[in-house]
Amino acid sequence: MARTAPGVRLLPNAITILALCAGLSAVMFALRGQPNAAIAATAVAALLDGLDGRLARLLDATSKIGAELDSLSDNVSFGVAPALTLYVWGLHDTPNYGWVVALVFAMCMTLRLARFNTLLVDPDQPPFAKEFFVGVPAPAAALLALMPLMAALQFGDGWWSSEPAVAAWMIACAALAISRVPTLSLKTIKVSPKAVAPLLVLVGVLAAAVIVYPLGALIVAMAVYLGHVPYAVYRHRWLARHPEAWDVPPKERRAIRRRHGRRLAVRPALRGRVAAGALRGVRLPRRDQAGRDVREGRRSENQR
Repeated sequence: MARTAPGVRLLPNAITILALCAGLSAVMFALRGQPNAAIAATAVAALLDGLDGRLARLLDATSKIGAELDSLSDNVSFGVAPALTLYVWGLHDTPNYGWVVALVFAMCMTLRLARFNTLLVDPDQPPFAKEFFVGVPAPAAALLALMPLMAALQFGDGWWSSEPAVAAWMIACAALAISRVPTLSLKTIKVSPKAVAPLLVLVGVLAAAVIVYPLGALIVAMAVYLGHVPYAVYRHRWLARHPEAWDVPPKERRAIRRRHGRRLAVRPALRGRVAAGALRGVRLPRRDQAGRDVREGRRSENQR
């Protein structure tokens, strides 16, 4: 296997540096009172953060310095930048209270990233754990926290832009980041050849929506992301109960799920139908008011 050229091996770290610059630029835009630019810079940082790790694995250019640099960049871009952006926009009227909320959010992002690094080297995790994140990832948590600001810029001020609502939403997003709630990881998703063309069309449609309605598209995307959490919890629990489905291809995993569904749904109903048919085939004796068998009474009358 040909070795990757040294210059190419620096490309993932260069993308990580660009993500860090985007996060710092979000802070600058927030301090200048340009919330649209701050949101855009945070979204660019999230996009670059999703590219650097995949590119490093593709080029076989993973390194310890790259992992540490990625965590430091994420801490600035998705911890410090959203906290300062929301503080300058909606929490500055009560500085002490708002600053505490901003600090809590930034600290939770730091704790989330520290836990993520420790789980990477945890040997006790089940094989299916690679399909999930523990808690909401830092980029998604940052964009979720910015949703009140997006809604205010898109629809105008409302209850979502009030200081208590912004503070409660930030705390909720921070709690999701450090929680144990499983969320799906896109790293292990495999696309069949038949789905490539439709997915490319969908990417084009999404790109057009982001260009024409950037804030609305981000709000919808974050709402869809929140909606997937119950499914991720169900999927995680199902895999935990079915070890035989851990390392099999998706097609075989679907077959296991169908067999499991038949065991749950068909057999109890079948037993009920068999029992009902058996009861219909048996003629129970009718009894009169004295408790005697009616057929026996008729038989005795015929004998007379």
